[in-house]
Amino acid sequence: MKPADLAREFLAAHDPNALDPRDFLRARFDAGLAWVQFPEGLGGLGLPREEQAAVEDVFAAAGAPDNNPRRIGIGLGMAAPTILRHGTDEQRRRWLRPLWTGEEVWCQLFSEPGAGSDLAGLGTRAVRVSDGDGDGWVVDGQKVWTSMAHEARWAILIARTDPAVPKHQGITYFVLDMTAPGVEVRPLRQATGEAEFNEVFLTGVRIPDTDRLGAVGEGWAVAQTTLMNERVAIGGGAAPREGGGIGIVADLWRERPELRTPALHDALLRLWVEAEAARLTGMRLRQQLAAGQPGPEGSAAKLLFARLNQEISGLELDLLGEEGLRHDEWTMRRPTIVDFSGRTAGYRYLRAKGNSIEGGTSEILRNIVAERVLGLPPEHRLDKDVAWKDLPK
Repeated sequence: MKPADLAREFLAAHDPNALDPRDFLRARFDAGLAWVQFPEGLGGLGLPREEQAAVEDVFAAAGAPDNNPRRIGIGLGMAAPTILRHGTDEQRRRWLRPLWTGEEVWCQLFSEPGAGSDLAGLGTRAVRVSDGDGDGWVVDGQKVWTSMAHEARWAILIARTDPAVPKHQGITYFVLDMTAPGVEVRPLRQATGEAEFNEVFLTGVRIPDTDRLGAVGEGWAVAQTTLMNERVAIGGGAAPREGGGIGIVADLWRERPELRTPALHDALLRLWVEAEAARLTGMRLRQQLAAGQPGPEGSAAKLLFARLNQEISGLELDLLGEEGLRHDEWTMRRPTIVDFSGRTAGYRYLRAKGNSIEGGTSEILRNIVAERVLGLPPEHRLDKDVAWKDLPK
């Protein structure tokens, strides 16, 4: 039976209007209709990834509840594929179901004040301990630009476990309980007025060794799974034609003829074509993912997304003129979802500035595309074979 038919059969037995939304989502996961490409018992059916779109269409047509992906995007796009690939059977069973249903929000503890673009230079330390509380790790350090940390129950974390080896080799990957003693989340107020981002301080935080993903010292390889999936999730997301910002600007052009000028017409046409090309490229990228893990091509998609989003939001302000400069909500608040729809043009313009930083800076992504996609010579890196402890800080 095709996955879409399985979804219809599921709906016949589980009325979305009669069940609590959370119970409906749990049952959908258990039926293998969460991620059909995942293994059976882990929310999937072991089928090709492209079958998921038909399943989503069936549930959407029925008005079934979703798992609020704007709130749990980090868990869905980054944590889940990493746990699936590198986690133990017990870890997969523990984390994947409440992650997908939205019962547990996830965040990402990677970047640091002194290790943003050079992520491998991170200094947060994890020291192994074995005492009356069992085998585990004690973590101390600071992370920054952590989206939704104020909502998160769990975090994916990379920390330095061996400072005596080169920086890429001494890193280990963990899952951190954000409610553990010693975890402090502080808001970072953005240009929009709100605090979607946070800084996180870790002071003597205990992590059991059972919450480690992958082998000790192999965290950089595990993190690549996260980062590659993150870039595809940001830059290669599914969207209809004229979805996102270009649809907002195109509608504005149609509805407000008094705003039109020949120069803005040319700019809109150029960005519309680029946005459509990006959408089709993202579709092709998702089809390629059906055959395996994402590769460096996702960096190009994310790079393009950042540039287009910033140019499109700038065009919206050019169209609106003084009207577009208004942003009427400067209240300091901590949002529960990341949402660009229903906001002012001023908000979209300001928030888009972060697109070229989050998910990998555009400068680093250009290096990745140059070296790993185009095959150009790599940059000289004099620190690559030097022990981390001997690097200038």
